[in-house]
Amino acid sequence: MTDQVQTGRVQTDETSTSPWLAPGEPVDLTNCEREPIHVPGSVQPRGVLLAVSEPDMVVRQVSRNLVDVVGMAWDDALGRPLAEVLGVPAAGAVARSASAFGDLRERNPVELILDCDGTPCPVDAILHRVSHRADDRGPAAHPDDPSVGGRLTPIAATTLVVELEPASGPRPFSFPNTYQAVRGTIVELNRATSLPQLYDITTQAVRALTGFDRVMLYRFDAEYNGEVVAEARAPELNSFLGLHYPASDIPAQARALYEKNWIRLIDDVDYTPSPLEPVDLPATGRPLDLTYSTLRSVSPIHCEYLRNMGVRASMSISLLQGDRLWGLIACHHYTGTHAPPYATRAAAEFLGSTLSLRLVDRAEDEEHRRALQVRSTMAWLTAAALDEERPLADTLLGRPGLLDVVPADSVVVNLQGTSGAAGVPLPAEVVTALARWATEQGGDVVTTDRLPLVAPQLAVPAELACGVMAIPLPEGQYVIWTRAEQVHSVDWGGDPHNKAIAEREGDTVRLSPRKSFDRWREVVRNRSEPWQPTQCAEAEDLRTNLLEALYARSRRVARTALTLQRSLLSEPPDPDHLDFAVRYEPAARESQVGGDWYDVFTQPDGSTMLVIGDVVGHDTEAAASMGQLRGLLRGIAFDSAEGPAGVLSRLDRAIEGLQLRTMASVLVARLEQTPEEREQGVTRVRWSNAGHLPPVVQDPDGGVAVLDGPHPELLLGVHPDAPRRDHVTTVARGSTVLLYTDGLVERRDQVFDEGVARLCAELANLADRPVGEIADVLLARLLPDGAEDDVALIAVRLNEQRG
Repeated sequence: MTDQVQTGRVQTDETSTSPWLAPGEPVDLTNCEREPIHVPGSVQPRGVLLAVSEPDMVVRQVSRNLVDVVGMAWDDALGRPLAEVLGVPAAGAVARSASAFGDLRERNPVELILDCDGTPCPVDAILHRVSHRADDRGPAAHPDDPSVGGRLTPIAATTLVVELEPASGPRPFSFPNTYQAVRGTIVELNRATSLPQLYDITTQAVRALTGFDRVMLYRFDAEYNGEVVAEARAPELNSFLGLHYPASDIPAQARALYEKNWIRLIDDVDYTPSPLEPVDLPATGRPLDLTYSTLRSVSPIHCEYLRNMGVRASMSISLLQGDRLWGLIACHHYTGTHAPPYATRAAAEFLGSTLSLRLVDRAEDEEHRRALQVRSTMAWLTAAALDEERPLADTLLGRPGLLDVVPADSVVVNLQGTSGAAGVPLPAEVVTALARWATEQGGDVVTTDRLPLVAPQLAVPAELACGVMAIPLPEGQYVIWTRAEQVHSVDWGGDPHNKAIAEREGDTVRLSPRKSFDRWREVVRNRSEPWQPTQCAEAEDLRTNLLEALYARSRRVARTALTLQRSLLSEPPDPDHLDFAVRYEPAARESQVGGDWYDVFTQPDGSTMLVIGDVVGHDTEAAASMGQLRGLLRGIAFDSAEGPAGVLSRLDRAIEGLQLRTMASVLVARLEQTPEEREQGVTRVRWSNAGHLPPVVQDPDGGVAVLDGPHPELLLGVHPDAPRRDHVTTVARGSTVLLYTDGLVERRDQVFDEGVARLCAELANLADRPVGEIADVLLARLLPDGAEDDVALIAVRLNEQRG
């Protein structure tokens, strides 16, 4: 509903060598984004424009229609002092206003009387100043906006822009009395109790003030589609109230300009632009920037758009929230040209600014109250999360709870092995699909208000979860809010999907704005209520609090599990013919608890059992499974004549029968010795390996051997009937047998084979050391920076048996 204004350079396309259209190049919807409307080189002919150098006050550029207002031809004015063009009194008034301290726009208009062939002609002079860069003859900028191209630029010179509008009738009031003109309306706005009241009061007042046939208050949504939320109109006009218009009707560059220049008038959509002469401002070598001009010529595409609507004159007033455009007051006139004087336009602009302030105040009050409530809820949840006796999921789903932090239809959580939900129930398969999708997206907070459109592969019904806000957390944990589909109808001012028509012009076809603005109803589906930026920020804060709570709880659980784990790792027996060293080294990460364990015990027949194992996983569940397996294996092996393979087979069946749902690598070894072997000074090592690392033996002379079986065997818990085999070797008196878990030899930068080879190399140099020292030296040399994973280790030295 406005002109397509370009407020900055655009990148060149592949077919163009310039970012701008060339002068006179035809404009249609295919190239209007390259139309340099902020430097159009022309003005609307309801007034004239003079660009005056400072401080000499010489006319350097002027609109061709100068004679219509001043009575002097444009080419006679160039290069002459302003006093010779306007007359000494009028030029003096302009110079005095321009030299006063402060923003020129605060003193507009300067009321002048020009001599028109002996007849006094009242004229409103509207002044603003354009500043130029010192480093080159680059684009101009307003002195209140010295940043050009995103960087600060030093000011070397200025050009005073003087725009003259004839005051054809009596002035309604002087500019300083603007407040008096709208005082009654301000009082009404202060008394309004709702947004619709604020809108209606403003549109009625602007229409009464300016005399336009229709005045609309036009509000943008998050995507800059517009909606007419209030309207004041002549009785014979049909209503536009409630109609929506697509964001393309007011392109981004036009919105950016509205944020700088808050009012724009087109008094006659059929006007013929009056060019500026010369084309380039001599001070810059470029066209004059008319961003802040009141007479700036507008895009012919926009004028065609207005004519297609039947509009003859138009005015718009910016409505800002902070520095951001959130709406417009759009004024249309149908019965002919219409040009409210500057003071009237300024009063209407003042009303728009007042409405903006009221809306900002109301929005800030409501946001402040809501933010206080959310912060209060967050503080309560943070404090409640410290109660480690209560599952974190239960705390978050209580009242107050997560639905008080972010309003939604449903919320589901999965934290520390506990799941729960509040609000509308969601099927488990839907929750699983949403959690997987959110994790795949990456990011701390994942949001969408159109899940069926962005993730159709999930096949989640829109009535269950059309909007999703998710906080993916480590180890598959999550918090997910959902909103159902919000089906609604939108009445557009014309089909938003048909924005242009093709117009034949001679032998060519030109794309032009659409002509139909009839009410067009669209049913919007697959959308939920959108997630607000403040809600996303609050979800970010919640994520931080949750991570802190999870860390604190995991440390306590880890310490508890580690204490339990250490309590199960009992000291080995102390027979006179065996020297034992056992070690358990937890991972350097305090929160990580593993399922590594060792065990040494003597059977009734005098043989000694060695057990080393590692349950799959690194959490408290793995630690608990370790305790179960250790107890079962002890019970099975203690008074059994079966060898290690038989013990492992029975343990496999127990895991299946008791439904323990765990897997582990385990190595069971038995040290056996007959009287004859005792006399010979040798000991048999019988072992069976369920997917564990092989034992290592160091002989008395320092030689090292890896006791690898010929066939790899399955982990425990994979299959209850997995085949198990015993392996037997004989070792000499004085040898050392070493059993260990993968944390001793596994690294991110090395494979097991490399780690075992390094272990053997280190062990070969320790033949003369006691077993306790061997264990300590190996840990120090192989894990200089601490263990990345838990380490369990058994070292046993075979001595001569006495007695």
